[in-house]
Amino acid sequence: MDILLQQVLNAIQLGSVYALIALGYTMVYGVLKLINFAHGDIYMIGAYLGYYAATLFHFSFLPALAMAMVGAAAAGIIIERIAYRPLRTAPRLSALITAIGVSLALENGTRAVIGPQYRPYPAIIAKKTFTLAGVSFTNVIVVVLVTAVVLMILLNYLVSRTMIGKAMRAVSFDKEATLLMGVDINRIVTYTFAVGSASAAAAGVMVGMVWPMIDPYMGLVPGIKAFVAAVLGGIGSVPGAMLGGYILGGVETAAAAFLPSSFRDTVAFGILVLLLLFKPTGLFGVGNVERV
Repeated sequence: MDILLQQVLNAIQLGSVYALIALGYTMVYGVLKLINFAHGDIYMIGAYLGYYAATLFHFSFLPALAMAMVGAAAAGIIIERIAYRPLRTAPRLSALITAIGVSLALENGTRAVIGPQYRPYPAIIAKKTFTLAGVSFTNVIVVVLVTAVVLMILLNYLVSRTMIGKAMRAVSFDKEATLLMGVDINRIVTYTFAVGSASAAAAGVMVGMVWPMIDPYMGLVPGIKAFVAAVLGGIGSVPGAMLGGYILGGVETAAAAFLPSSFRDTVAFGILVLLLLFKPTGLFGVGNVERV
């Protein structure tokens, strides 16, 4: 039972990271029908911004998290303006190829400017270890889990209850009709990239705190796995992205516990293949009928 509870805690911890990254994927896709493969590298940028906030400015957890989220939101806005907005009326394949190019530019640009070496993440919070019901955990994990849940609740409130969120959902449902109603679509897309990038940056800081090593390519695999989580929940659905992140975190943790560790990635991407074969809309996704 102790081992089971420990694995459940690990699954929730990993699922929170995937869920925060997956939210950016699903929001951008919902508004623009764009799969932003550079999103995983925004997660990496957020981790580095938190790193420098702690090492250069000696910020504590909340100011470092805020700096990372604001900086990543600005990076997301710049990327959308430069790389994606000129291609908004172009074929989807052009935007997809551009997203891959932006991803490579962020990874290799960071490597060229900062260096390729791994960097140990600073201890933003003094670590303390606790044991409850035979399960060992640290205060860092508690802070990460609570912060992740609070951020997801706030983001879900933003999308479902605020005027900006209603405009995002309107653009996702019918872009042309929303434009005719006088909504500034460019402004809504900017908000979407800013919010999605900020959530990914929060995940980057939290990963740096729990697994304290970062490098320029740290966003590659988690970014793809978060995309799997978004597809699992139904890409375009905010609650689906959250649930998909936790499901993927649980499945991956179980695979690592009962199978050789090399099977973790195999299981994650195997889920994507099976999902695309048998339920391509995901758990909360709705199929669209397109007239030919």
